[in-house]
Amino acid sequence: MPPARHRRRPRAVRTLLAGAGAIALGLSGLVLVTGTGARAADVDLITNGGFEAGALTGWSCTGGTIQSATVHSGSYALRSTPGAGDTGECTQTVAVKPSSAYTLSSWVQGSYVYLGARGTGGTDPSTWTTSAGWAQLSTGFTTGPATTSVTVYLHGWYGQAAFLADDVSLVGPGGPQPSQSPTSPSSPSPTATGSPTATATATGSPTGTPTKPPGLPKHVLTGYWQNFDNGAAVQRIGDVPAAYDIIAVAFADATATPGALSFTLDPALSSRLGGYTDAQFKADIAAKRAAGKRVVLSVGGQNGTVSVADPASAANFADSAWSLMRTYGFDGIDIDLENGVNATYLGQALHAVAAKAGSGFVLTMAPQTIDMQSTGMEYFKLALNVKDVLTIVNMQYYNSGAMNGCDGNVYAQGTENFLTALACIQLQGGLRPDQVGLGVPASTSAAGGGYVSADVVNAALDCLAAGTDCGSYRPGTTWPGIGGAMTWSTNWDASAGSPVAGTIGAHLHAMP
Repeated sequence: MPPARHRRRPRAVRTLLAGAGAIALGLSGLVLVTGTGARAADVDLITNGGFEAGALTGWSCTGGTIQSATVHSGSYALRSTPGAGDTGECTQTVAVKPSSAYTLSSWVQGSYVYLGARGTGGTDPSTWTTSAGWAQLSTGFTTGPATTSVTVYLHGWYGQAAFLADDVSLVGPGGPQPSQSPTSPSSPSPTATGSPTATATATGSPTGTPTKPPGLPKHVLTGYWQNFDNGAAVQRIGDVPAAYDIIAVAFADATATPGALSFTLDPALSSRLGGYTDAQFKADIAAKRAAGKRVVLSVGGQNGTVSVADPASAANFADSAWSLMRTYGFDGIDIDLENGVNATYLGQALHAVAAKAGSGFVLTMAPQTIDMQSTGMEYFKLALNVKDVLTIVNMQYYNSGAMNGCDGNVYAQGTENFLTALACIQLQGGLRPDQVGLGVPASTSAAGGGYVSADVVNAALDCLAAGTDCGSYRPGTTWPGIGGAMTWSTNWDASAGSPVAGTIGAHLHAMP
């Protein structure tokens, strides 16, 4: 038998939640006003925030124009049209003071309108809404000790209708003028699958829309690879089918140093495979990457004990994770912790790893359903904290019993309604559609409960993306950019005849 740390699914099931009456969690909506109040000496730093210049003076836009037909105030407002390959983003770089509080707001109208700031030197804020009429978005941030400029942005979403914006405001203490002017409208714009395009500013902050790392398809399939033998088919990394776009190696190990990680190939697994060496493992990872796949190291699991709860452990996590990434060729990190998540310090650690890795960094997560029931949950807070570097959240839609959906009704696991109504919570709670995936067991042997057939998963994906093949629950909107699906595990999928790779993977990659 493998060591106790490897005893994975089924998890220590949360059976106390199984009854429909057991769920009493309230769903909290997205809190739009999060910034600190402006002080008397504060000023509005946005140039042409009401677009009353009758032109895009001060703004850099990929698809923006000035119009007067529908405004919130004054005579003009911004109208920007996303395309198939861009989000219609408009940005403005402004001078700020270090270690200072700012409040950012804008009146907007349209589907999936985002407001945020980049390069703040701390947690970059982002908020969004969908509204048929004018609605105010507001958020806030505190600049880092060396931050002298930030980039404010507004954007819609790929392939959606045009959005409107008016009365954009950034209130706080003014700073020295940036050494370089805002980018011109002809600056390169991000693509649906490209990494953020760097634009020259005083701080060198990226101004493109955060997207999936380069090379990943619009809808991705993620699979966990078991670094242990628990009765499922044993595999080398090279045996994982090509349908899997992201492979999560399960799992990293905790060390005696708080927050630090290590990794060792399981000797029992190596023996079952006739001898699987570190060199062969690294070569398999390199081959997957050469084929356009991504391989990440998963942290956690049912018995994972990695704790990041202070600055020292955050630094230990970042340093050790980066070291393992360089040693084995991992593209990033997967967070699969089932307890002890600290959104503040783990968020700091993940941002530090992302800064070391650069634009190709892949960050995935696999929280339990209970952890994503509202934005007040620490795991949900973590996902929002690292949204700027987050690739996808593949919540585990299994081993949970019945749970609340975004409409307030209770849904039983193992149904299409469970998948769609719980995904809706994350989509309404602030994650981008491409950051939401459906995590499902590959077979009835892979989890204690919650298994659904591949056809049901495909129907749920179609329901979320296009409003077709829905169950009795039908979301009030659609998310064509829905992120994809995940399975525990590639090994159990192989044992079951590869329904995930063959059926779900094929469906995902055929979706528009």
